[in-house]
Amino acid sequence: MPIVDPRTGAPLTSSESQSSQGESIDPSRYIVDVDMSNFQQMVLEGSLEIPVVLDCWAPWCEPCKNLMPILEKLAMEYAGAFVLAKLNIEDNQQIAAQLGIRSVPDVKLIMQGQLYDQFQGALPERQIREWLAKYLEAPAEASASPEEQAEAALAAGDAATAKAIYQELIQAYPDYPDYQIGLASALVGEGQGDQAREILDNLPPEHRDGAKARGVRARIEFGEEAPGREELAALEGRDDSEARFKRALRQVADGDYENGLEGLLALLRQDRGYGDDIARKTLLRVFDALGADHPLTVAYRRKLFALLY
Repeated sequence: MPIVDPRTGAPLTSSESQSSQGESIDPSRYIVDVDMSNFQQMVLEGSLEIPVVLDCWAPWCEPCKNLMPILEKLAMEYAGAFVLAKLNIEDNQQIAAQLGIRSVPDVKLIMQGQLYDQFQGALPERQIREWLAKYLEAPAEASASPEEQAEAALAAGDAATAKAIYQELIQAYPDYPDYQIGLASALVGEGQGDQAREILDNLPPEHRDGAKARGVRARIEFGEEAPGREELAALEGRDDSEARFKRALRQVADGDYENGLEGLLALLRQDRGYGDDIARKTLLRVFDALGADHPLTVAYRRKLFALLY
């Protein structure tokens, strides 16, 4: 299937197509604004050559603002497997009426001049990937994406590298909240909890209160609550409930989640009444910090359930 240039509708040459796979990708190759002047050419005629994902949005639509950066990111990642055409329905009400748009965001897949599929609302990125995968070949994964590199750096304790990557991603996609949350997470890793909290506080409400942001907030709080090195040294040799709890809290704050979770579970097993059931409550907070799908959350939820019931 030939790759077309969405600016002109003309097929890319072989050299142009190959260069689009390099590090520096021109977004205008794969992302285009459409209106009455180019809708026929870009969407209807263009879809005869390459699938078109039509994103119908409006300036007043908050979910649209959350969805668009995800679609733009995927358009760049797919690098020519589809063109993302963005239609502002406020400025193009005639087209919106012809398309039967009743609410936004409304995303349509146009292939061979026909509507193949559509969805309404701001779906999570995972579901959009699944939706695209039904019709389009997924991009080759020759190397890890910048986001994956940042996550790997954080997992390895290299917060500085993760911060640098997220800062570059935010420059390219300033309206994508997950990158803001990623930067906040990296700042926590550098011990800059106040700056991380400020970033989280400025997120749109649906992201500020979402699971990812809550997880980063929990890490900030763990860092503030955990004993410092001097206090930790003073606990050396003690094996009472207070010492066990504080050591586990320090491990969690340092990102040593597995040992921290194991310590909290052991404390819960030995002295559930300590601190008004604080070991169990802290376990739940760690699950929140890690996220529901994290392998440690899944494993230790099971252990906690087995212990309690």
